[in-house]
Amino acid sequence: MNSAFLTKIGFGTADLGVLIFLLFIFCLLLLGGLIYMIYENIKLKKAYKKFMKGSTAESLEDKIFQISEEQDSLRKVSNKHSREIKDLYAKHQSAFQKVGLVKYDAFKEMGGKLSFCLVLLDENDTGILINSIHNSSGCYCYSKKIKNGKCDIALGEEEQLAIDKATRRKMKIAKEETPTPVEEK
Repeated sequence: MNSAFLTKIGFGTADLGVLIFLLFIFCLLLLGGLIYMIYENIKLKKAYKKFMKGSTAESLEDKIFQISEEQDSLRKVSNKHSREIKDLYAKHQSAFQKVGLVKYDAFKEMGGKLSFCLVLLDENDTGILINSIHNSSGCYCYSKKIKNGKCDIALGEEEQLAIDKATRRKMKIAKEETPTPVEEK
């Protein structure tokens, strides 16, 4: 069967059954695409309803501005906290963080470990050493400057032990250890 229309468009010699089959396949593809578009449209409408639930466009705009302002204020607070933390860290470096304490008997005839050596150091092992020597006539205190865990003045055994304790343990008073008594000559 020859059709004038098919002949004009260049399909005059084509089998009409093949053309109908191809048109049927094309219609099925279009129907599948239409079903997919309807499914995606339903999903979009659900998401839109959930997004707009209880809101008008004006109230939604107000909410967006409110969230933006909250974000700006949170950013300012965060920056302020960052500066405060840096300031605290700078102050913390020079604060005493390490403590060493040694109690001892300075003289054989004195008992009770009334003499002591206290070391207070910062983060860089710089600070002060206080040595209090107790005897029968009174109590005498001496201080020495400590820099990087060292002292320019000669240290006694108890003083060195207190520095060692302070440099090994941060923020703890070291357990009391009794050094071996130094005999007087």
